[in-house]
Amino acid sequence: MSANNHASAMNLFVKKAVMPLLLGVLLFLGVSSRSEAGSKTPTLALNEDDSHFFGSRSAEQMSINGLHAFIDQYANTAVSHLFLCPNAMKASHRSQVRDAIWETGEGQKPPSDEFAKKWCGNARLLDERGLDPYAVWIVRCREKKISPWLSMRMNDVHNVDDVDNYIHSSFWRKHPDYWRVPGGGGWTDRALDYGIPEVRGHAMAYVRELLERYNPDGIELDWMRFGYHFRPGKEAEGAALLNQFMRDVRGLTRQWSAKRGHPIKLGARVPTLPDAAKGLGMDGVTWVREGLVDMLVPTPFWATTDFDIPIELWRERIGSAAKNIVLAAGAEILVRAYPAAKPIETDITSTRGFSAACLQRGADSIYLFNYMDPEPMTGGKEAYRTLLQEGLGLKSISQKTRRHVVTYRDTVAPGMSSDVVLPVDGFKGGTFRIYIGLKPKKADAFVVAGLAQADGMAQSKFEITINSKKCAAVTDCGDLSLFSGVARAVQHQCSPGSLRDGYNEVHLKQLPGEPQQKIVWVELRVVPR
Repeated sequence: MSANNHASAMNLFVKKAVMPLLLGVLLFLGVSSRSEAGSKTPTLALNEDDSHFFGSRSAEQMSINGLHAFIDQYANTAVSHLFLCPNAMKASHRSQVRDAIWETGEGQKPPSDEFAKKWCGNARLLDERGLDPYAVWIVRCREKKISPWLSMRMNDVHNVDDVDNYIHSSFWRKHPDYWRVPGGGGWTDRALDYGIPEVRGHAMAYVRELLERYNPDGIELDWMRFGYHFRPGKEAEGAALLNQFMRDVRGLTRQWSAKRGHPIKLGARVPTLPDAAKGLGMDGVTWVREGLVDMLVPTPFWATTDFDIPIELWRERIGSAAKNIVLAAGAEILVRAYPAAKPIETDITSTRGFSAACLQRGADSIYLFNYMDPEPMTGGKEAYRTLLQEGLGLKSISQKTRRHVVTYRDTVAPGMSSDVVLPVDGFKGGTFRIYIGLKPKKADAFVVAGLAQADGMAQSKFEITINSKKCAAVTDCGDLSLFSGVARAVQHQCSPGSLRDGYNEVHLKQLPGEPQQKIVWVELRVVPR
């Protein structure tokens, strides 16, 4: 397409063309101006949720320039793929099969907080101006050589404790008998039950609409929002139903690939452990073996980044079919050492630590969730822009400070352990297995033990070993902003040559002399020389 024709097509937005014509032009542009980005293996993928853009911008930014500026901030960075989420229960655009976020049903409360008001108001304003943000973004991504995907949330249950909240769809409100636990009060109790044909049909209708309406490089089914899709005790049986659902969606993506003239790929987000995924009905191994997905993202739900995702186990279970897909490791923006701990936003050093371990274990890509502009991380805007510019490639990471933090699994199947190992009592001590990837050739390494506030905390001493070799006490970490619930960060330096590739075994124990302390944080820090 020539530059003049391209500019003419864009002018349709400014002239507030009617929606059908607008979408037709956008679909044409999507095919004609398709870049090579969609054919590349992701190096760094970011997920943009359904509310953030609308709730963080002014009404004046609900324009072509405002929509373009959002994409342009990722141009010429390490970001190769953007996953654009158009929905929770409702859609953040005008939909034929779902309520729009600005539409409220009978007895439903209007948004009350400022963010919600802006989300609903700005999404509606774009619609009134004849602008579909997802169509615009898909085109702009390709112009900036970023691969555009849509990411559909399959079972979002934000705020379900408030049944009349503005965020809920009429489908969910009218059918409490479709909930996983009818009458239940917990968030996941009120998720929709995919064992019910009408629930699957409701989801499939939106999949169809997304493929008919838009022209992305791929569509991702985000089964980790919120990760529980069947009645308690029926989760494992649900795998057969979701397997067939995935087959049906794959059939649709193949049809639309032929219509669009380019591949439209299919991806999925699932729990970090293969057995947890299958036990909850999300049988990612089978999906890959059957050729149903092109990208699989083992990931936590939300509570914490999981620094111990067994990528090699996924590859072992999948077998030779693994070479046909992108296996991406999913990171969250939050870090918790244990479920009851207060969360903290990750910083660039812990994101590097997560990435170093996952890439060395065989991940093809790093997928960041909730890393949304302008300053999602500890360290603010500067840290975020540094991450985007430097990326998370193994070569770059190996030359910079990184932290490997002990956390846990926030989404597991019934009967499975969440592998929670913190907190521990000081005199009892604890042993922690920390995966670091390849051991550094030229670096100093430190074990950090975070203590909760307690009498005698400042004077307490510890014995710390790594792989049975004693570590030497050094000055405490002064910056406590990198930890959660930590009043003192004890630091011991590892002896030269004590680190191993892969897992390293750290043992901590408080020495006598002061009142017993509570250890609430453990990490291994690597500082290249």
